[in-house]
Amino acid sequence: MTREEFEELVAEALDRIPPELTRLMDNVAVFVEDEPPADDPELLGLYEGTPLTDRGEWYAGVLPDRITIYRGPTLRMCGTREEVVAETEVTVVHEIAHHFGIDDARLHALGYG
Repeated sequence: MTREEFEELVAEALDRIPPELTRLMDNVAVFVEDEPPADDPELLGLYEGTPLTDRGEWYAGVLPDRITIYRGPTLRMCGTREEVVAETEVTVVHEIAHHFGIDDARLHALGYG
């Protein structure tokens, strides 16, 4: 799968997030990278920033939070296009949930781990 096709899958996964949630997303940007950091080669996605639940009056003038979805490990773990589509959607939802302050334990319980 080309990078452009994978980026389109990420965009489609973002489009499937309910509008009532996307309206609440604040100061966050989503990126696609081919590979994760060398120290975590199987990482599918990463949220970097300050979750909405941790923001206070001090939160102003900061760079956007960053969600990165990694193409390489996703393609290596999936055997079919359908699996890539499903895993990409789970990863996008997982990382957006971190933006909302939901931790890994809760995400795993909900099936987004």
